[in-house]
Amino acid sequence: MEPPIDRIKLSQTAKEQLIKLKRSTKIENWNVLCRWGFCRSLAEPTPPSPVPIPTDSNVEMTWSVFGGEMSDILLLALKQRCYNDGFGTSKETLAIQFRLHLHRGIGYLAGDPSIKKIEDLIELVV
Repeated sequence: MEPPIDRIKLSQTAKEQLIKLKRSTKIENWNVLCRWGFCRSLAEPTPPSPVPIPTDSNVEMTWSVFGGEMSDILLLALKQRCYNDGFGTSKETLAIQFRLHLHRGIGYLAGDPSIKKIEDLIELVV
């Protein structure tokens, strides 16, 4: 499947939040934490606020690095969410909604005081 975005560049705020999450969870790879954040946002019942997100950090990855073996599944989840929210599934819409979900989810994880170790992330889903 063709991804909605080829290169993902994060905001400086998201980078700082990921650094905090890396310290607490001991998860070393940005892409793994980004997947957790993206899925955390998708689990919310409301769509993310349509706010501008700067691309002012040096954290950048391709879609295939972000998604890894799950890239098609994550893309399908994004498409379904966009469809459910009434946004449609054009490539531009998917790219915008992906960035919004990614950044919102990273913020939610970083702001959750109960996440102090990797097991706390697992507790979110069980």
